[in-house]
Amino acid sequence: MSNRQNASGRENREGPSQRQLRVGEEIRRVVSRAFERGEIHDPLLYETSLTISEVSVSPDMRQASVWFVPLGGGDAESQKDLQDALNRVAGYLSGLAARELHMKYAPRLVFKRDTGFDTSMRIDALLQDPRVRADVAAAESDEDDDEHAGDKDGAA
Repeated sequence: MSNRQNASGRENREGPSQRQLRVGEEIRRVVSRAFERGEIHDPLLYETSLTISEVSVSPDMRQASVWFVPLGGGDAESQKDLQDALNRVAGYLSGLAARELHMKYAPRLVFKRDTGFDTSMRIDALLQDPRVRADVAAAESDEDDDEHAGDKDGAA
């Protein structure tokens, strides 16, 4: 779950339990399969490709944050429309997950856009910038010089 908040909105200091991770992965599988099979009958969702990247489950298993990435991006408004459409079908998907996983309670699913991929793409683009590459090369050169200077001092 990295540095995200857990599904109940509180920061998770200890990390998720093995059970939370297992249930989250099973919910991710059930939700993904529902989209693959075309079981969702919302026009916006039917024509949109997306990836369910992670599901983080609260300790009591009653809430789950479903992190998604729309394939092909899109503008902010279309992504908000997609998130709204996903949250409209969340009740159906929640019941489906509870039935398939034989859970006592159907977890309340909340769909959230995963921005981790966007962040990594921005960082990658920055690292490819010629000015940044020159700075990195200069820093590595300085480190090599410092290491060689330490070797000479230690040998004398």
